[in-house]
Amino acid sequence: MALIAVVFLPLLAAFLCWVPPFRKGAWFISVVCLFLDLALAVTVAAQVISHSHVIAVPRWVEADGLSALMLVLVSFVCAIAALFAGDYMRHGRGKKHRNWWFYCASNLFAFALIATPAMADPNLVWVGVELITLFAILLVAFERTGSALEAAWKYSMLTMMGAPISLLGFLVLFWAYRGTGAQAPETWFTLSAQATTMSPALLRLSFLLVFVGFGAKVGLAPMHTWLPDAHSQAPSPACAVLSGVKTSVPLYAILRMLSILLASPTARMGRWMIVLGIVSVAIAAFLLLQVREYKRMFAYSTVEHMGIILAAAGMATQASDFGAVSQMLNHSITKSLCFYVAGAVLITLETREIKSVRGLLRVSPFLGATLLLCTLAIAGAPPFPIFLSEYSILSAGVRGGHGLAVAFLAALIVLAFVGIMLQANRMTFGSSDPSLEQHTSGVPTTCRLGVIAAALPVVLFGLYIPGPLHTLLQLAAQQLGGR
Repeated sequence: MALIAVVFLPLLAAFLCWVPPFRKGAWFISVVCLFLDLALAVTVAAQVISHSHVIAVPRWVEADGLSALMLVLVSFVCAIAALFAGDYMRHGRGKKHRNWWFYCASNLFAFALIATPAMADPNLVWVGVELITLFAILLVAFERTGSALEAAWKYSMLTMMGAPISLLGFLVLFWAYRGTGAQAPETWFTLSAQATTMSPALLRLSFLLVFVGFGAKVGLAPMHTWLPDAHSQAPSPACAVLSGVKTSVPLYAILRMLSILLASPTARMGRWMIVLGIVSVAIAAFLLLQVREYKRMFAYSTVEHMGIILAAAGMATQASDFGAVSQMLNHSITKSLCFYVAGAVLITLETREIKSVRGLLRVSPFLGATLLLCTLAIAGAPPFPIFLSEYSILSAGVRGGHGLAVAFLAALIVLAFVGIMLQANRMTFGSSDPSLEQHTSGVPTTCRLGVIAAALPVVLFGLYIPGPLHTLLQLAAQQLGGR
């Protein structure tokens, strides 16, 4: 019952925000429903930890370790984003009477993000990923400026072209499955069980098609060009969800496909995944050295992290899989924090340009301290969580015999670290512009609360990982099929 409620509660919130009598309370409705959804997702995760697998509707709505982890991550990021959005949207440049539409679209977006990993049928996962794309377009274009509409158009064109390609990939997968003589309905679990008897050629073809179709939605380079535009133009609460979990959910589907591929004794594409992951990290690292807007800087680091996760999954060992799911967790909580801080800076200083922000620690100690915290965390400085997951991936690669790949990956991670910290140093330290100090307003209350709430797990998980969370990560890693 909890799993069903997790999926449909955001849809109920979207409906209530749309009904005229409730529009004035759209923010309150969103906060209450999404925090309740977070509590239900944690309940589902606890059930998965106890029983390994939760079934709400057989062959339709089910959860294992990997999907339960995604449910917790998505619901957490969406709940904090709703809290942060209260004062941000009231202080924003958009028309205040349209804010109810923002909350309605945000809840629809949350519904699609939460429903997708809860679906056991790959057909429904494909539908969910495409719904995510459609609802994201509404948020990217929300402010209706020329730049926002251009970013939404670019995003829709580059990502929706992958829909027929990924659909063809799933059809090829079902062809391979039916070729074994199996009669059970297609689910992630039945497909994995029959992978050893499926045609390796069809498995490879199906994975390649799904990877290309969903890879653009993940933001993997060179299919990432929509990502910095969308993340720089959407309202910051939406950016936190877009970058924190929207890219991770299509990657979840790719990892599901990869686990089926790895279950086959002869179908192997792990080395290609490592290469493509390193290419994505390399492109992001060099772009970080020349970025001019701080929201784009955080967007490029998303491209980097998606590449790291892909490379870790391609190494296909138990240790690298644990590193991959840990990186997904750490990316989601840290990247969402980055966009909350970026949103607070934007409405306080009213500029996106890195060169226009100087001496932030003097201008606003709260913003300066939190910006320094989130940039250190997202760059992978110790003892923050991303450092721990990246270190575990690199060490797993060395133990798995991928020394050359690890050397390239480590060098690029260091380069990305330098790029991020170079920009952060310019923004937080040094002498501030007197005119900037005169126009500085205080950080709104809900924005401050959202930043603090998002920062807590980033600080905590770098020092201590609770036992139940560690168990959930282990269960999630087991679903990736590493040996």
